[in-house]
Amino acid sequence: MKRDDVEMTGWDFTRRLGLALLALGFTVPAAAQDMSAFTMGPVFEDFGPVADIPDADFQIPEGMEFKVAFDVARPAEEGKLNRGFESAARFINMHDRIGIEPMKNLAAVVIHGPAVLDLLTDEAWAARGKGEVNPSAEAVRQMIDQGVRFIVCGQSSGAQGVNKDEMLPGVELALSAMTAHAVLQGQGYSVNPF
Repeated sequence: MKRDDVEMTGWDFTRRLGLALLALGFTVPAAAQDMSAFTMGPVFEDFGPVADIPDADFQIPEGMEFKVAFDVARPAEEGKLNRGFESAARFINMHDRIGIEPMKNLAAVVIHGPAVLDLLTDEAWAARGKGEVNPSAEAVRQMIDQGVRFIVCGQSSGAQGVNKDEMLPGVELALSAMTAHAVLQGQGYSVNPF
């Protein structure tokens, strides 16, 4: 396929088509989505809503154990839990509902860019004039208690002016997000594409 005298490979076309479809997905208003079938739990009762899918025909192999890394660079909307963090909680809730225990459902959240600020302690959050309580903090604490790893890009931490002692207890600091993803992939983690 040619475009403006530049050959476009099948991969380029597929990638561009995928990006266009993804962009269209972001244009659907939130109000147009029916969330009435979504409920919380069983692992996280206050966040991570999921819908039960009783007629799913894509089967998960018996004894399957998941290792999934979530890449989060976008900060939370003001006053809300970071959506990328909640994706990891949803993953755990939905699989626990079908019998995959959280410790067989490993999740790691690799955070970089301005999303690093969503891992500040309440004190560090307030010191930056963002309010008294970090809206993501309690969910992060609960997720860490359930074995979810939160790994911060050291390069982004430096760029955002965040020191390790300003981060929530249990958050890990890596050399970089690239390093963290490379190590996690070497340990058998796949990267969640959204």
